[in-house]
Amino acid sequence: MHTSFFKKIALLLFVLSTVHFSFGQNIQLSKNTHVSVITCGTGNESYSLFGHTAIRVQDTTNATDVVYNYGAFDFNTPNFVMKFIKGDLQYFAVAHSYADFISQYQYEKRSVYEQELNIPVDLKQKLFDNLNTSLASGESHYTYKFIDKNCTSMVVDIINKTLDTIAIVKNTDTDITYRTILYPYFDGHFYEKLGTSIIFGKKVDQLGTKIFLPFELQKSLEKVSFQNRPLALGNKTIIEFKNEVPMSWWNNPYAYFIVLSFIVFINKKSIDLFYLSILAVIGIFFSFAGFYSLHLELGYNYNILLFNPTLIGLLYFYWMKNKKIIYNLALLNIALLVIYFFLIINKAHLVLVLPLVVCSGVVLVRLAIQNKKRIPIII
Repeated sequence: MHTSFFKKIALLLFVLSTVHFSFGQNIQLSKNTHVSVITCGTGNESYSLFGHTAIRVQDTTNATDVVYNYGAFDFNTPNFVMKFIKGDLQYFAVAHSYADFISQYQYEKRSVYEQELNIPVDLKQKLFDNLNTSLASGESHYTYKFIDKNCTSMVVDIINKTLDTIAIVKNTDTDITYRTILYPYFDGHFYEKLGTSIIFGKKVDQLGTKIFLPFELQKSLEKVSFQNRPLALGNKTIIEFKNEVPMSWWNNPYAYFIVLSFIVFINKKSIDLFYLSILAVIGIFFSFAGFYSLHLELGYNYNILLFNPTLIGLLYFYWMKNKKIIYNLALLNIALLVIYFFLIINKAHLVLVLPLVVCSGVVLVRLAIQNKKRIPIII
């Protein structure tokens, strides 16, 4: 992960967590209380591409207006980066004033929407108490998982717990994969889309039956009922900004295609070997992440057939001038490319990685031909 990414996260969470940790755990809410799910719009930074979810409790009688956010973590955690990669970094909830919350999103120019929950006062009180107990007792601490445990799923869990039933369920886009669900969020962020496609393995090819993104929860709330009435009272816009798609001369599919075309048509050994070395290093990282990380999304990553660590061996034997082994390793990787193509032929990222498959195929065939043992012709 890039250092600036973590710095931005740390800054955001510092601003959001400056308010005191508890907002009156023993407050008895009045009948004027409104409890709502807040959905925050997407941004153009890496940490904001998918939006955010929070819970708001507003009681004008008790002068209470607080937002509970399950997306915080401690940037000073020892071995922070390795814990993040491994998948055992602890996240937790923080509470902050609604005014501070909104001002932060106004500053970032990200939209904020609100869906008030249509539940009786006693359940609003129960949810309020559950939220505060969760913060005070440490129950809000959880191990982050991209699909299974995040700021959105935690909000779903605590609301369902309060209602004592599985009221909020996924009811939209359940017939498409998690990978397909993610793709619209990457408009204007081509390499983030490509990177997500190749680092995620088999799990994201499952049908998206779990609520794991803020706008999925927003859409589901529009359709769910509780006690024979709609659970949410419509969708209110608090602030709205036009999400401008960023323009970049390099972060787009055209630059990607031009670079790969250059590798294919320039036909230069040094460039071919540099290209294969990049694939090999990425493959080694995928192998490490697959065994080391607890993120299930990174496991069983068949993309390693394209980003193959054995390419390191091919480069080594090229340096050693062992043509026979170079030829055999090139054939092996060509065979693995063919297998990979048939594996992804019905996957959402086929079009994204196909140029890489073609480029790798051309480079490997070229290398195999150059190192094939010539059979002498006897006349």
